[in-house]
Amino acid sequence: MLAEELHVVQADSPSWQAVRPFLSIALLLEREDTAVWHGWNKAQISVFLKQLPQHCTILAGVWSADDNEQQQEHIALSCVCEVGNGEVQTIRTFEALPGENLPAYEDLEPGFEHALEIMRVVRLTIAPVAWALFTDQITWNEWMYTGDEHVVDKGKLLASFIQQGRCVLMGSQTQQHTS
Repeated sequence: MLAEELHVVQADSPSWQAVRPFLSIALLLEREDTAVWHGWNKAQISVFLKQLPQHCTILAGVWSADDNEQQQEHIALSCVCEVGNGEVQTIRTFEALPGENLPAYEDLEPGFEHALEIMRVVRLTIAPVAWALFTDQITWNEWMYTGDEHVVDKGKLLASFIQQGRCVLMGSQTQQHTS
């Protein structure tokens, strides 16, 4: 699931704080083969990673609405995982991405223009994008935290969110979830 020499890019960036807890959970699942966290387990994640192309990326962008009258959305979590031979090799946030056409991290918006630019930068600087999930905080939380000590089919749950229009899934490996 995780490469023996996992690299975290710019772990000192402010945006990393939202990703750090998920890495801690992944490390727990990696160590304990029978552990289940909110419906996730090592076997389920490993099967997903092994079905990906030999070298690719998976990424997630999650936006949350401010509590002000304008209801402006800001990026709450961003993560790009470089996957090689079925293992996560590197992890970074969108903040660590280079790109003169990519808006500043705090200016990223949930529209398709920024999503496509993020994917373009990732493809050109890291590896092709197999999966790119863009969603809101409520949908993300429901997907991540649904379940208890029993394994939940997270792919099926994600597919239901896509059909409901609650998130967008793009990339080269997404056909079975978007059709």
